Amino acid sequence: MINGYIFDMDGVLCDSEQFIAEAAIKMFKTCYQTNVTANDFEPFIGMGEDRYLGGVAEKYGITLQPEKDKTETYRLYAEVVKGQLNALPGVEKFIRELASQKKRVAVATSADEVKMKVNLKEIGLEIDIFDALVSGLEIKNKKPAPDIFIEASKRLNVPINQCVVFEDAINGVEAAKSAGAFCVGITSSFSGDELLDAGADSIIQTFFDDIKLLEN
Repeated sequence: MINGYIFDMDGVLCDSEQFIAEAAIKMFKTCYQTNVTANDFEPFIGMGEDRYLGGVAEKYGITLQPEKDKTETYRLYAEVVKGQLNALPGVEKFIRELASQKKRVAVATSADEVKMKVNLKEIGLEIDIFDALVSGLEIKNKKPAPDIFIEASKRLNVPINQCVVFEDAINGVEAAKSAGAFCVGITSSFSGDELLDAGADSIIQTFFDDIKLLEN
């Protein structure tokens, strides 16, 4: 029985990876005169911006000023993404249908709150449509640790084994399964085989494929 629906954000509600990579590339160029590439960030997708920026900084031998550099990256991101970010196909309809049926719905993202709010605004989903919002700043142990999904289930007041988690990243799938949730992999960032190998219980390409979950 599914009583709680927990959504990762990047790659699940919207495909913002190219935009955060673009913003981070600009930050490294302007702050450290270093040319990094979008591929440099791939191993750190889904782990939160601290690790997303920090992992690339380590590769290039850069000592970050974490809060300053993250603030600048988010400033650039808000500029880059304005008017460019769209919800993934079927997302808005699916979530509004869940809300109309009084289902318990949460966002659980490794990103900071500021990015979460920018994204939700850009894709046209009101914050109050969700019963819980959990950002990376509120969680000590990041994905693939299960903490963020356990916290989301607590805020929904739904046992984690009655929750379905929607994830696009290998780290996120591992976190969801470690938490004890049913996990649906979204093939926006990794292949279906990669997500299944990480432990996903099923995979979909878009939320148009997934309305059947409302019936469980």
